[in-house]
Amino acid sequence: MLAERERSIPLIFLTDRIKQELVAELVTEGAADCVDRDHIGHLPVAIRRALSENNLREERDRSEKKLRHSEARYRALVGNLTYGICRCDGEGKFLDVNQALVTMLGYTSRKEVMAAHHVSEILCNTSNRERLLGLSYEKDGGDADVRLEIDWKRKDGTALKVRLSGRQASTEGEKDSYEIIVEDITQQRKLEDHLRQQAAQDPLTGLANYRHLVEILDSEIKRSERTRREFALLFLDLDGLKKINDHFGHVVGSQALCRLADVLCNSCRNMDTAARFGGDEFAVILPETSEVPANLVAGRICDNLARDGRKPKLSVSIGVAIYPKDGEKIDTLMGAADVAVYAMKARAHGREENIQKATRKIGPQAAVGRKMRSRVS
Repeated sequence: MLAERERSIPLIFLTDRIKQELVAELVTEGAADCVDRDHIGHLPVAIRRALSENNLREERDRSEKKLRHSEARYRALVGNLTYGICRCDGEGKFLDVNQALVTMLGYTSRKEVMAAHHVSEILCNTSNRERLLGLSYEKDGGDADVRLEIDWKRKDGTALKVRLSGRQASTEGEKDSYEIIVEDITQQRKLEDHLRQQAAQDPLTGLANYRHLVEILDSEIKRSERTRREFALLFLDLDGLKKINDHFGHVVGSQALCRLADVLCNSCRNMDTAARFGGDEFAVILPETSEVPANLVAGRICDNLARDGRKPKLSVSIGVAIYPKDGEKIDTLMGAADVAVYAMKARAHGREENIQKATRKIGPQAAVGRKMRSRVS
């Protein structure tokens, strides 16, 4: 019954004059001891000895289990082609490395890697060393990220982003030594950056998309609340996109959108944000810009697009809204810019109608002259 228990429980027999052969048999079968009733005073000593031996046995079993687990883990890691493993002293000098780390760092031999000092700066920096060993996790009550990510360089100088985790593993003759596991996460981070970029970009033009536009607008509103400075929002519609698609094809129409995107990038500052958030709808955020310079930027965009030297000729309608004069929230500010765009379109449409009436009355040549003057005005 005791053998079926999870823990080992020593069993002592209290007997009444049994033969030594039977005592030997009981001990062989697993009894801790046999105490004769005539010598009951030996019982406490037998109990203490049995408990002590049992504790030593349990400690030995635990140590052997940990050792087997550690050896199996070490063999698995050393033979793993994904994770690099190194052992180094307290100053960061490599004492041993596995082949995976040699390959990861682009060296041809373990001897070359042993001469490098990739972890010296980490171990000499208290904060990084605590993160490497997981000590910052314990200090912050388990809320900190124990994974240490750092940039290394391969032998050829190319960038390598790695994630490190380690433990102190001092051995006899080595005052301070550490075992560090190195994971190459370069491609993983590149993929994550690409996905973040895709989530914020318009796939055709490479400009910011609607989601990113709203995020930037929110940031600019918060910054303007702190600095008390204005900023401008420009809404742009590419004129006649449907006619371009119908007459020249959708490929030329897509190229027209990209032409406008190029003009926006070339006409704005690095701090400005250009976005495409609809079929022919674009926007530009101009931080710390008042109404007069915003209108100058709008005029420069129109001129640059008209003179880009490509066919067909393009034009754009632009509406300007100023924060906080035209709106203190994202929706009201965007609404004001949208209204300004359609007001400009309405004025342009009105001029076209007047030109068409003049054409019917005074002939095509005079009408052409008036149309040119109306564009200049």
